[in-house]
This record gives sequence, C-alpha cells and structure tokens, in this order.
Amino acid sequence: MYTISKIAKQFSLKEPELRQYITESGIPVGKSGFISQKYEQMALSLATDIAGPVKLKPETRVEAFLSSDMKIKIFKDDVLSFLSKLPNNSIDIIATDPAYSGMNNKLMLGKGRIVGSYSSKGDSDSKWFTEFVDSEDNYNRFLTECVRVLKKDTGHIYIMFDSYSLLSLGPLLRKYLDVKNIITWDKVNLGMGYYFRRRHEYIVFSTSGNNRKLNSQKFPDVWRIKRIHNAKYPTQKPTEIFQTMLDASARPDMVVCDPFLGSGSCAIAALKAGCKFVGTDISQKAFDISKNRIQHYIENGVDILQRLSGVDNGDA
Repeated sequence: MYTISKIAKQFSLKEPELRQYITESGIPVGKSGFISQKYEQMALSLATDIAGPVKLKPETRVEAFLSSDMKIKIFKDDVLSFLSKLPNNSIDIIATDPAYSGMNNKLMLGKGRIVGSYSSKGDSDSKWFTEFVDSEDNYNRFLTECVRVLKKDTGHIYIMFDSYSLLSLGPLLRKYLDVKNIITWDKVNLGMGYYFRRRHEYIVFSTSGNNRKLNSQKFPDVWRIKRIHNAKYPTQKPTEIFQTMLDASARPDMVVCDPFLGSGSCAIAALKAGCKFVGTDISQKAFDISKNRIQHYIENGVDILQRLSGVDNGDA
C-alpha cells in the first residue's frame, strides 16, 4: 500500500510538493494520502522524475553489495520494490529468468531429483527458492516497471520462460514490448517429465523500440548449452545463456539488469562483457551466493559456481 507520505520518504521529497505534483497529474489521492494499486506505478514514476537517480536513504536501504568501482550493484529486495526505485530510462538491457510458480503449482510436484521437496519451499533449509507469484496482475506490474526503466527506443529485454509460463504469460509481452523472436534453449541432455521428457526452455527477445539492432546477424534462434548439474543453487542457469544475450545486444559500459538474480550468472556474464550491472533477489541465500560469486570473480577471475563451459558444439 502506497501513500503520499511513504513515497515522499522513499524518494527524499517534500510531501506537500509531491502531493501537488501527483494531483496535478490527474492521479486520485484518497484519505490519508492513499493511492490505489491502479495508480501506484504512475505515482512512483512521477516521484522518480522529480528525484532523479534514486539513492536510498540509510534508514530505508536494503542489504546491498557494491563493487569498489561501483559498476556492479546487487540488492536483497523484492523485484517490484527494486524496479520501482530505478530511474526512468536507466537500463540498456534486462536479461532475466523469473522464478515462476505456475508450472510447479500446476504439476503439484512432490520430491524432485534436483530441487527437493516443493512443499517445503520458503523454509530456511529448503532447496526451493522463493518464487514470483506469476498472476496476470503481478506480471502486468512487472512489465510496466520493465518498460519504464528500459531506455526508450534502444532497450533490449530477454525474459526466460518454461513451457507453462510461456503459454500463460507470454502473450502479455506484446501489450508492452515489441516482441522480436522466441529463442529455444536446447539443454542437450534430457530432463524430467511424464509426457515427453524436457530438454528445452524458451527466451523471448523483445525491444522497447526499433532503433537498435543486434550486434551481429550470426546468432541462431536455438542455443545448445548444457544445463548445470549438481548446482549449488536450484535451477542455476549456465553463464553462457546470458553471455550469448550480451554478445548479441551489449556494448562495453552498458547497464545490464537482472531483477531475478538467483545465483548471479547474469552478473558474471556482464562482468565478462565489460558492462555495468544491477540486480536483486528477495532470497537471502541467493543474495549471499551471488555476492560471494561476484566478489571472487572480481578478485580472482574465476567463476566458483561454473568452472567449465556449457556450450555444446556437437551435431543435433
């Protein structure tokens, strides 16, 4: 729930000036400065415009890790809260793998070979991570924020999907972004599944406009990259997935964002590409693993969670 007072405090603004700006912009303000959920993102965007680049005050700062050169920044925060604090038009590339709940809830998984007991998700000792409740409302809010923070006309965004979430949520992307292609990640080795065993996931590539092309036309729409087995973090993605995204879209010093940080694979790919990076995860385990992984790579040039390349050059 957002109020004028809460937003003013978050962005270090004077409450009377913010109230005037919001009401003059046509946003309804209720009793005690209450702003309905329908207008929350619009009000936050207006506050961002006034405040400029957001710097959280010490009393509201979430747990964070910043590299010494300030090019890498990760936070322990909820995805929507995190995105709401980023300035408009501040991100060149979003590359992310949301922790969808839909597939797992639909299948009502019990004990999985890789991720353990689904019923214990959220427990401190569980192998399951905290998921993003992928309702249509949540996803609309997520995409609204992605569009706001992406650079207008030049932003690129890669969002990963399993087969269930692609069918249930994928169509919403076309309301917000210019969908260019669906990429298939071929994991090479078979996974689990009762009705045909799973060997692939999808990546939807979209843009915030038509003015920036890929760096090259050499990239196919099927990527053969082996899955990570016995990973320290559940569903850890190979760094090469994100490296391929950045090879296609990034240039040095561009700002890359992953709002579902997980094990930090996207951050490592950003470091290798010479990009700046900002990311978040609500899970303390994910934050700690990513922090240690990033810090070790910066200091030693070694990826402690993936020492071998997952790229498969064999014939299909």
